[in-house]
Amino acid sequence: MASGGPYFDDLRSKPEIIDPPQNEDMMDIRETVDDPAQNELKPNVAVSSSVRDLLECPVCLNAMYPPIHQCSNGHTLCSGCKPRVHNRCPTCRHELGNIRCLALEKVAASLELPCKYQSYGCIGIYPYYSKVKHESQCVYRPYSCPYAGSECSVVGDIPYLVAHLKDDHKVDMHSGSTFNHRYVKSNPQEVENATWMLTVFSCFGQYFCLHFEAFQLGMAPVYIAFLRFMGDDNDAKNYSYRLEVGGNGRKMVWQGVPRSIRDSHRKVRDSFDGLIIQRNMALFFSGGDRKELKLRVTGRIWKEQ
Repeated sequence: MASGGPYFDDLRSKPEIIDPPQNEDMMDIRETVDDPAQNELKPNVAVSSSVRDLLECPVCLNAMYPPIHQCSNGHTLCSGCKPRVHNRCPTCRHELGNIRCLALEKVAASLELPCKYQSYGCIGIYPYYSKVKHESQCVYRPYSCPYAGSECSVVGDIPYLVAHLKDDHKVDMHSGSTFNHRYVKSNPQEVENATWMLTVFSCFGQYFCLHFEAFQLGMAPVYIAFLRFMGDDNDAKNYSYRLEVGGNGRKMVWQGVPRSIRDSHRKVRDSFDGLIIQRNMALFFSGGDRKELKLRVTGRIWKEQ
């Protein structure tokens, strides 16, 4: 296939994800139950790579969904990329017009494909037009690294991420459902430069991440501590945790449900779903001349009956 010239190459460098159509009038496609057990590998569902290539948009390289456009020479293009090529076929430069490739749309409707997370354990086979929706919710889809300090882009399953946190981020690993941590900072006035911390706990056959950091809540500098569950949200709801911090005869307590690491660290923090401590109160708990932060955070994790 011809490269299509400089402007076509530029379009390739800026791929755009096109969601499957939501218009029911385009084609009558039956949705299947999103249950891998009911969509197990079946015989006669193998799809040749040549058919998959036909359904790949030559510009964005994503799978095409109705309406699929074609030029008078039969070259196809997804609906999202048509306006980007100024109504010119990127392969032969002929005018595209408004020709639908109905035959290819029907071929796609007849296909059943494995989930792209098959290597992670998903055994489901899904109709072409249901596959993207399933993959956006697949319980086997990989998790993002919960180490937010470096905006780490690593993804993987839980065992892989645990090893990654330990080996690459040098995160402290602890066994047990109770903890007693002391956070010390010599210059607590510099909230924007405060070092946030992550500790991983192993208990009940699961892994949990304890976060502690400083951030600005409006104009007020605050500290926050919260727990995240290394797994899906449905499983996270089976656990609860409690955090305590105090000093000088005072104490603050937080009790909640750990959030799944499917939710980003920033999303949890910005929803204030944790133990929030105003800086003045944190320094009061620290005692002394208030020039050094010395917070002791204790807590425990338990499984709900």
